[in-house]
Amino acid sequence: MRTLSSITWLLLLLTTLAAPAAAAPGPEFGWPLQPRPAVVRAFDKPEHDWLPGHRGVDLAGTRGQAVLAAGDGIVAFAGTVAAKPVLSIDHVGGLRTTYEPVTASVPLGRRVTRGSPIGTLDAGHAGCPVPACLHWGLRRGREYLNPLALIHRMPLRLKPITAAAGPTRTSHHPTESTPGTTEPPRTPIARSAHNRTRMSI
Repeated sequence: MRTLSSITWLLLLLTTLAAPAAAAPGPEFGWPLQPRPAVVRAFDKPEHDWLPGHRGVDLAGTRGQAVLAAGDGIVAFAGTVAAKPVLSIDHVGGLRTTYEPVTASVPLGRRVTRGSPIGTLDAGHAGCPVPACLHWGLRRGREYLNPLALIHRMPLRLKPITAAAGPTRTSHHPTESTPGTTEPPRTPIARSAHNRTRMSI
């Protein structure tokens, strides 16, 4: 009887000690700029991949500011695309975050951790309403998602495609819409009808 009672108390003690660790997991993603940046241009995914839109968010920064890895991962690309310096990081779950215009300080294949410096911000991002913007993007496979969902811990699920397509937007840039200055909606945008993309970085 004493043995059974001892086992019961031991199990209770182990359960009590293990509970706090399981109840409070650490955050997986954070802002790629510090202090917390203002969102100066919202995520605006077009109905179809070939239409103009804004496949990420623009964060206000300063030229030469340190850019940080949003989460743990491996550098998948560090180079130039269309004359712009771009860096991409692959994360668990098939997610890839992209950062531009950023002069990389880490090489291809380097394992990085959340909050570690990966490069410096350059000026000259098209459509940026302030002196320097970090264009921060997120993809899962070929699907563009709102990167703010990583910060706000919202599920990255995709909505069903609607039958009617919205009106075509005009733009001064082949892949972006007119800049906005308000905080973007915190829900993922509907999935596009096709899986074609302009580039894979």
